[in-house]
Amino acid sequence: MRRSEFDRAVADEFGVRGGSLLTDLVLSAVGGRTSVDALAAGVDPRDVWLALCAETDVPENRRYGVGRIEPRRG
Repeated sequence: MRRSEFDRAVADEFGVRGGSLLTDLVLSAVGGRTSVDALAAGVDPRDVWLALCAETDVPENRRYGVGRIEPRRG
């Protein structure tokens, strides 16, 4: 997952609430850091996304493949 895909997934799943979740919610799965701190420390965006999903009870079917732009059809 690229950082841009992470940002898109957060916006799609959490809307306006996403920004505060990234800066305020501490995620034990990424070393007891916020999402912003984990990303700044080099944690893979996919790991941060999955930790955020687990912490906020996002259903499994909305955790994988989100944030991706559909490939262009020729």
